Amino acid sequence: MSGHLAVLTTTDSAERAEALAAGAVEKRLAACAQVDGPVRSVYRWQGKVEHDAEWRVLYKTTAARYPELEAHIKAVHTYDTPEIIATPITAGSDEYLTWLSTETTA
Repeated sequence: MSGHLAVLTTTDSAERAEALAAGAVEKRLAACAQVDGPVRSVYRWQGKVEHDAEWRVLYKTTAARYPELEAHIKAVHTYDTPEIIATPITAGSDEYLTWLSTETTA
C-alpha cells in the first residue's frame, strides 16, 4: 500500500460533512479534508433504487492512519453502511506529502 491515501465518504448534509471533516482533522486522522456538494447520488439500497443529494468528504491521510480514520468515520457517521473508499496517492509534491505526513503524526 502507498504511504499516502485519499479517502472518500459521502453524507446527507453540508453540516454533517463539515463535522466529519473537522473531527478527523482535529484528531490528526487526516491532514486535511475537502467538502463538496451537493452531488446527486443514484444507488441501490434495500432493494430499491434511490436518488439523493449528498456531500462528499475527501480526506488526505497516511496508510498508517487509515485504520483509525475508517473506525472514526464508522463511529460518527449516520449511515448504516457509509461509503469509505481509499485510493493510494501514487505521486505528489515532496513538500505536500511531507506536510501530510507531519500533520497526521499522533
